[in-house]
Amino acid sequence: MATGRTHRPATRSRGIPEATVARLPLYLRALTALSERSVPTVSSEELAAAAGVNSAKLRKDFSYLGSYGTRGVGYDVEYLVYQISRELGLTQDWPVVIVGIGNLGAALANYGGFASRGFRVAALIDADHAMAGKQVAGISVQHSDGLEKIISDNGVSIGVITTPPAVAQQVCDRLVAAGVTSILNFAPTVLSVPDGVDVRKVDLSIELQILAFHEQRKAGEEAAANEAVAAVPVSRDDSTDQGPDGDVPAVMPA
Repeated sequence: MATGRTHRPATRSRGIPEATVARLPLYLRALTALSERSVPTVSSEELAAAAGVNSAKLRKDFSYLGSYGTRGVGYDVEYLVYQISRELGLTQDWPVVIVGIGNLGAALANYGGFASRGFRVAALIDADHAMAGKQVAGISVQHSDGLEKIISDNGVSIGVITTPPAVAQQVCDRLVAAGVTSILNFAPTVLSVPDGVDVRKVDLSIELQILAFHEQRKAGEEAAANEAVAAVPVSRDDSTDQGPDGDVPAVMPA
């Protein structure tokens, strides 16, 4: 198989918008689930619902791939899996290094989904000499002194940073200097990289803060709704207690 050092995904050269590229993994995940259930075809509406987008956007995204469903039949699941995998560069082997083997780095190393999605963890790297030689997910941790040689020997173009924020930029600079051109950053800091290097940032604390905002808003809306209900006066229909002329009789009939 080709390595990530010699081939790059075709999406940019074909002019596929970044927003579409960001949705392709969602489609691929939904299609893979259908494939595992041996579903042969899927409609745009069904696939859009599974991916969490609207069907018009899905059809527009697929038009960039040159893929059009058959009216009354839908899309061929296996062909779309191949087509999207090819566009994302997942039909080849992408060696990845993870730098910073603390709790998060070790958890990522143990994640079983990399291999099935076209990624191979080629090396685990840490600055702590005590970590060198330890086995994590069946891979021996190597010291960061050899980072450049490790990247060169394994043909790595994708690096994952899970270090403390204070050293993340230094690690990033070394990765870039060694030839890494794509970085997934889990450190809670903004990295500065030269043109031609792509960085994707995953900040769990920010995601939690966004969820907290939505929870607070929902709680506020619920409280406002409860106050509105409590403020509505309760009307009472006394018509059954009134006599024929609308007066309340002094004595109810037995």
